[in-house]
Parts: sequence; C-alpha cells; structure tokens
Amino acid sequence: MNPRWPRRGLYAITPDEPDTARLLARVEPVLAAGAAWLQYRNKRADAILRRAQAQALRPLCARHRVPLIVNDDWHLAAQVGADGAHLGEDDGELAAARRALGPQALLGASCYDRLDLAEAAVAAGADYVAFGAFFPSSTKPQQTRRATTRLLAEAAALGVPRVAIGGITPDNARPLVAAGADLIAAIGGVFDARDPAAAARAYRACFADDGASPAA
Repeated sequence: MNPRWPRRGLYAITPDEPDTARLLARVEPVLAAGAAWLQYRNKRADAILRRAQAQALRPLCARHRVPLIVNDDWHLAAQVGADGAHLGEDDGELAAARRALGPQALLGASCYDRLDLAEAAVAAGADYVAFGAFFPSSTKPQQTRRATTRLLAEAAALGVPRVAIGGITPDNARPLVAAGADLIAAIGGVFDARDPAAAARAYRACFADDGASPAA
C-alpha cells in the first residue's frame, strides 16, 4: 500500500466549474472541513482550462495537506505536479501511468461492478480501486452498472483501499463504510449542498460513527 494513503474519509471530486476563481472558492471550504483527498475533474473544460485549473488547485491542496488527484489524464497530472491520477477503463494503461509518474504517485482505477477489473488494476500498479455506482447518480445518470456492498467486502483480499462512488450521501453512506469502503467519493453530495463544508463534515461523521479514524 502506498504510504501516502490517508486515513478513511471523504474523497471530494470537483464539479464542472468553468470559472477557476470560483472553483477555488468552492473547493477551499471543503478542504478546510477535512476532505481526505481532492480529485480534479471537469468534463466540460478544454485542455487549456483543465491545465490552468489543475495548476491553480495544486498550491491550494498543498496548503491544506490534501493530495490532488487528476481524473482521466495522467499526462496532465505529470504536467502540473499533481500527487496522482485516477483512470477509468478508457483512460490508458495503469502500468504506463505508473512508469511515467513513478513509484510515489497515487494511482487509482475505476472498477465499476467487477472484482476482476480490480484484481487487474492492482496487478498493474493501482494504489486503490473504486467501485460504483452504488446508487443512481446525477453526475452519470445513464450509468447502468451497479456495485454492491458484497463487492466491497470481497475486494478486501486485494490489500488496497477501496473507494465507493455513485449517488452516495451522508444518509446512505454508512452501510458502505461498514462493508469496507475506505473513502466515499462525492461530487454533487458535497458541491451541490447548500453548505458544502457542512456536507463534508457529515461524510466524515459516517466514518467516525463506524469507529474509524477519518482524515484530519
């Protein structure tokens, strides 16, 4: 396991925000509220904006001692000096990303509803595996693959942290934490909330209630 893996908690994922200054203003309270990690994701931005936003997030994350992970694009992660990258099934080979980014990079893989994908990801160098969607998600409304709590339990044998994603709120997260989710990934549940910082604290409380030690 990568020694830079945090204690259990919230894995916040950025919304599709076109204004970089507003993005930073939205993200900072969530980091201050105790998010364990931040993933930069903006499906609507072009390459120039993505690079600018990722570069702007880097010092903000460093100030709060929160690792910055870049979604989909390990090349961008390397360009801006991010802490790692998260790859889906169509985002390139994990082994190539590991070779390019080095042993200290934090690499994650989307494994959807399949344990075999998680096994292959770990063999290729992934530090963590992500499963989902667990519930209907406004971010990916057409997502038909549904993961189960049993999958989280079975993946414990892989020896790497497990991330749960997809329609997860503080109200439905606890069974996933109890099943073994080390982090809960959320976009809308945090950034669409009336008070994103309070939402971040509510996600953290799901781990505290489980007796776990959420990230400080």
